[in-house]
Amino acid sequence: MHRPIYLDCHATTPMDERVLEAMLPYFTEHFGNPSSISHTYGWEAEAAVKQGRQILADAINATPVEIIFTSGATEANNLAIKGVAEAYLSKGRHLITVQTEHNAVLDPCHYLETLGFEVTFLPVKDDGLVDLSQLEQAFRPDTILVSVMAANNEIGVLQPLAEIGDLCRQHNVLFHTDAAQAIGKIPLDVQSMKIDLMSLTAHKIYGPKGIGALYVRRRNPRVRLAPQLHGGGHERGMRSGTLYTPQIVGFAKAVELGLEEQPSESQRLIEL
Repeated sequence: MHRPIYLDCHATTPMDERVLEAMLPYFTEHFGNPSSISHTYGWEAEAAVKQGRQILADAINATPVEIIFTSGATEANNLAIKGVAEAYLSKGRHLITVQTEHNAVLDPCHYLETLGFEVTFLPVKDDGLVDLSQLEQAFRPDTILVSVMAANNEIGVLQPLAEIGDLCRQHNVLFHTDAAQAIGKIPLDVQSMKIDLMSLTAHKIYGPKGIGALYVRRRNPRVRLAPQLHGGGHERGMRSGTLYTPQIVGFAKAVELGLEEQPSESQRLIEL
């Protein structure tokens, strides 16, 4: 049967064969639980997770301990937004986001509204960018979080993360960005961009589905989150659940390949 040409890579991508090759041993041979650190099988898995965490941290100029693994960017967004809202309840109940965000950001914000939080949904200009003056005017004494995506999944707009980060830092407000469409495609630096929380996923960059991560700043400022999943206290207590070693290995390999090929791939896409 003749299949149509696939032109929907912002929805998902096929897995890179090199990613699959890296993952396969961790389904069968190295199948241990990375939390089982009293025997060889657990040590092998733990080492793979540790390496994956380091690769992701290096990709965004973070530290490995600041990488919290999740089931994808949707869970990462929910953990960031609802986790901050619950943890900083005594400071305020106001959040700021943008009308063109993914539903994985908009829906948690609408949910918080049902709990008594107030959310400002900023419009965008004709070019799809946030108006920084409107953003600055939206800050209030009780604002606790700004969430603006890095790269839009429908129109490809790249928001001015560094400028938004500067404004948030001036107002002592946490800054979260959904970077699902940005990781491995454009340079990301949580330090220079003053990003406090960043959502990531693997399946937009030729990695496996079902694995993502949330960067959570550990100092200057130290970000607190209320966990949305409770259990064994994994991931600094922020996200319980046995870690998916094969997917983490695949995620890290996809990011590694994305960074290696970013200059040539960016040029190829610009030409297209």
